[in-house]
Amino acid sequence: MSEQFSEQFSEHPPRNEDHAPRTELQARLERIRIRGFRSLADVELGELDDLTVVVGPSGAGKSNFVRFFDMLSWMLRSRRLGEFVARYGGADDQLFGGADETMRLEADLSLRTQVGRNDYRFALSHAHPDRFVFIEEAFRFSRDGLPTEANWRHLGAGHHEAQIVDAGHPSAEPSANRTTAATIVRLLRSCATYQFQDTSDESNFKRRWDADDNLRLRRHGGNLAALLWRLEEEDPEVFEEICVQIRRALPGFGKFEVDENYGKVTLAWRANWSERRFTTNLTSDGSIRLFALLTLLNLPSDLMPNVVLVDEPELGLHPAAIEVVADSVQALAGRKQVLIVTQSPRLVDALDVDEVVTFDFLEGRTQARRRDRGELQAWLEEDFSNPM
Repeated sequence: MSEQFSEQFSEHPPRNEDHAPRTELQARLERIRIRGFRSLADVELGELDDLTVVVGPSGAGKSNFVRFFDMLSWMLRSRRLGEFVARYGGADDQLFGGADETMRLEADLSLRTQVGRNDYRFALSHAHPDRFVFIEEAFRFSRDGLPTEANWRHLGAGHHEAQIVDAGHPSAEPSANRTTAATIVRLLRSCATYQFQDTSDESNFKRRWDADDNLRLRRHGGNLAALLWRLEEEDPEVFEEICVQIRRALPGFGKFEVDENYGKVTLAWRANWSERRFTTNLTSDGSIRLFALLTLLNLPSDLMPNVVLVDEPELGLHPAAIEVVADSVQALAGRKQVLIVTQSPRLVDALDVDEVVTFDFLEGRTQARRRDRGELQAWLEEDFSNPM
């Protein structure tokens, strides 16, 4: 008997502490509030849909929003928050206005599953020598259909790495709390950011890459050749569909040719008008980004995270290519939750969403606002074109 069926007919009514099943299919990020992180003094995005578009001019704080998700990945996937802080300038640089103005960074996240809502919140305080210490960390699962929300399960204070990972580990004491913690960690680990801006001569795109690094596309796209090599061998229909989408945007494109030699792969392609083989060193920056984008957006569901955040996908793309990317984004949003962060009105128009979230930098901080089509058009005309 399934868990949901047995609960429905159980003589004991379900409680908020009863955890969500581990096989939730429609897991999604529902709400996020960030306070005190860089320019994000207090930014909240609620009612996140299958496709959420964040648009704003340069300097509005979009990159800081993306960087917050990077920080979550360092916290929960690799448990190296301290290294993230050190890499990006110390804790003082992560706080709104610095530690003299803001002593703590706070975040609240809500994740929706088929049977309820998982909440996770934490607060980090500036500590000597220029690092963070947790002063709060808590989580809960509230089941749908019950009159009250669940109580928070607190994980203490004074630690330097996220304790929710330990709370959800199989070695922890078996309980509903353990399963809830594991669910939250798994869902947040399955939020991935992708940035394909770096196509310089030293970029990962132009390096020989380990052929075995082909399970998922990395955030910088450096293992694109390895992933395409795997798809051509194991899923040729998907490989061909990616090539088809690229041809829509780049009519001269023929197909990818990935060479494997001593466990390393390199990316190359052939044009349909020439027998010449083009490596990434002979390929334009915009075309390389297009290859990575359309590969990502057309991957099978089992090779993708639950939440896909793409930063400035329009960078370096021809208007016709932006239309193709928008089509692939919309198709992906039927399978996964997608967040697009952009400064391109053309991409926003091509995505054809009813509402967008706009970012502005006003009064020394990032301000987020949800706008419908009419409000968006007025904002684009009056505010977006103004210099920062």
